[in-house]
Amino acid sequence: MNESFLGRLRNGDLLLGTILTLPSPEIAELLSQAGFNWLFIDMEHTSLGVKDVQRILQAVGKEFPCLVRVPAMDEAWIKKVLETGPAGIIVPHVNTPEEVEKILRWSKYPPKGTRSLGISRAQGYGLNLQEYMEKANETIAVVPQVEHIDAVENLESFVKVPGLSALFVGPYDLSGSVGKLGKVKDQEVQGMIQKVQTICSKAGIVTGIFGVDAEAVKPYIHIGYTLVAVGTDTSYISKSVQQALYSLRK
Repeated sequence: MNESFLGRLRNGDLLLGTILTLPSPEIAELLSQAGFNWLFIDMEHTSLGVKDVQRILQAVGKEFPCLVRVPAMDEAWIKKVLETGPAGIIVPHVNTPEEVEKILRWSKYPPKGTRSLGISRAQGYGLNLQEYMEKANETIAVVPQVEHIDAVENLESFVKVPGLSALFVGPYDLSGSVGKLGKVKDQEVQGMIQKVQTICSKAGIVTGIFGVDAEAVKPYIHIGYTLVAVGTDTSYISKSVQQALYSLRK
């Protein structure tokens, strides 16, 4: 599964996903069957813990790819999350090529990195240990997140770091880094989003981005973003409720 997902990612296939924020395996299972290509499990801005992540991954099954955003750029968090067996990780607030190198090093087994060997769900609790060790470095997606103007300014160096699977733009924090928090349609913010895509395209690096709804992400898809997260579990629930009540009370 990871090999197939990473292959599609690097091939530039349009991969549509959504963000999971609730510790509900049932909601994750439902969304995995709704037609999305992948799920973005968010540990940074939610109460999700490692056990919640593992339960979600178990609910959607091994054949459905999930990327987990770790809470911080931290070796211990990366190691713990990878042991749950996701298709890859998204790492927030990465601003320098040195940080990109660290993330890749922490995510890979020797000799390519320094990831230590554990026996957990990722390795089939030991049943698939040898196979996992042999394939993990080449099949797990490692996706740094570009969400600050410093990262945009360092992007030319980012894309030269070998081993990158993709770069994922966080448009809201990116807007905040230039004093325009939430104004993602602002010309300066849109200019940075376009710059990321232009530089990455020339370097052969896939780009991803989040948008609150379908209309928000359509322009990004049009300019070449292919790893796309649209909406969140909570936004789909709340909007459906609001629409139903509006229709009944109209």
